[in-house]
Amino acid sequence: MSSVTALIVVGNPKPASRTRDAGERLATALGYDHQTIELAELGPALLGWGDPAAAEAVARAQQADVIITASPTFKATYTGLLKLFLDQFGNRTGLAGVVGLPLMLGAGPAHALAPELLLKPVLVELGATCPAQGLYQLDSTYIDDGSRDSWVEQWGPVLERLIPTTG
Repeated sequence: MSSVTALIVVGNPKPASRTRDAGERLATALGYDHQTIELAELGPALLGWGDPAAAEAVARAQQADVIITASPTFKATYTGLLKLFLDQFGNRTGLAGVVGLPLMLGAGPAHALAPELLLKPVLVELGATCPAQGLYQLDSTYIDDGSRDSWVEQWGPVLERLIPTTG
């Protein structure tokens, strides 16, 4: 059993999406115990400040060792739903002490740098440590194309040194 707690934050407006599946598969491949927050289920709670459900989701993210922010690629970037959630942190230290792993799915290779160029800087701005390259996967082939395995092979040892999976 892992001693690492990962929270997968799914920014897909459709619950039970491929985005969620990809995030959970990544956490499992890394050997992390994990939970998932479907931002679509929070809906209007993310539109204002002080909603108890949104505050609880933020607290869960702050208590995790790792936060996997998973989003489909919409208009060449992450979803507005994920942006609304990240805005809930409100300061530059909201994710201090948390390792951030940006993950995005897309229809083609044209947006392969989106996790690195668009999502990772927001996580860093919120105080997360992002020691690994963002992972981009094709939504049509992510299950068996080897991209996750290659990413884990490259970045798993780095993450293991930062947050060992055994206690």
